Amino acid sequence: MLIIIFIITLSYVLLIGSFVIGFDKVPVLQLKDAVVTTKFSIVIPFRNEAENLPQLLKSIAQLEYPMPLFEILFVDDESTDNSVAIISDFVRQFKFVNISVVKNKRITNSPKKDAITKAIDLAKYDWIVTTDADCELPVYWLDVFDHAIRTTDAKMLVAPVTFNLANSFFERFQLLDILSLQGATIGGFGVGKPFLCNGANLAYTKDIFRSLNGFDGNTDIASGDDIFMLEKAVKRDQSAVLYVKHDQAIVTTTSQPNFKALKSQRVRWAAKTTHYKNAFGKLTGFLVLLMNSLLVCLPLLWLLQVISLKTLAYAFTVKCLIDFLLLFKSARFFGQERYLSSYFFSSLFYPFFNVYIAFTSLFKGYRWKDRAFMK
Repeated sequence: MLIIIFIITLSYVLLIGSFVIGFDKVPVLQLKDAVVTTKFSIVIPFRNEAENLPQLLKSIAQLEYPMPLFEILFVDDESTDNSVAIISDFVRQFKFVNISVVKNKRITNSPKKDAITKAIDLAKYDWIVTTDADCELPVYWLDVFDHAIRTTDAKMLVAPVTFNLANSFFERFQLLDILSLQGATIGGFGVGKPFLCNGANLAYTKDIFRSLNGFDGNTDIASGDDIFMLEKAVKRDQSAVLYVKHDQAIVTTTSQPNFKALKSQRVRWAAKTTHYKNAFGKLTGFLVLLMNSLLVCLPLLWLLQVISLKTLAYAFTVKCLIDFLLLFKSARFFGQERYLSSYFFSSLFYPFFNVYIAFTSLFKGYRWKDRAFMK
């Protein structure tokens, strides 16, 4: 048993350790004053987002990018609240001639992929940027993308996402979780194994979307408009995929209000992992689940006197330390170090949460935006 514990723990340390090293290998984008030239079509699918749209629209109004160089396509996915009216009022008030609202057309089992596909068909410009209706955009968001496009040969840009508020322990738990995912995202790029991204802050050319046949091959899966597109792009030409490491590119979003909503979100995320084609992504998911499962089982093994308390403490401490190294780097980049004070207590709960979500996703569907989706 001790040998098994040692092998699992060592494998996990080597994996997360590689992300820690890889994190610093991704250079911070150095912006320089220059005339922006790239034209963007920003795609924002939404369904019943009346509560979140005002903050998103406020951040859109504050974008410093020249208005003639971008358009925004809101895609309404059968909203039953006053989301459309909120957008229409905003357009009239600020006289945004480059914002339009279109109706989604359901074709597949994935409403969001259908919405993005329709928007791309209508988009005027070659560069597509996707974000979500519950996000807030940084002032120089598009300027950073423009610089990355003009100074590299990238055809896909993966950019950072975090939560904007973390007042309660429940919110800080979610924040630390997403910071760890962002750390793994950046670290994966640093070791030359990109495997994660977030559709709340993603950009790619219309040409690459079409050359990869869009979302063909995974339209039966409700989520994954981001990860599966990344997998295809990396397989086609990894050198054309760039991580945009800059604090002015950070998009913020909201955490879930209660455990039921969090469970639904995480099950939705986890449900697509069995469909990953990226071998490194699969290995990472497996090792993370294996390590967390080990920590869930170790207290029971100690109670049964199969292992000593020292073994349990060593395994937990080693995992906490290597996780903290990656989390610290991520929190420092996002300017959210103050929330690390909740790390210890979060680390006690996380293994149980991770295992619970993983096994729930294997056997159950989930609800999202008042719709039921099967596994």
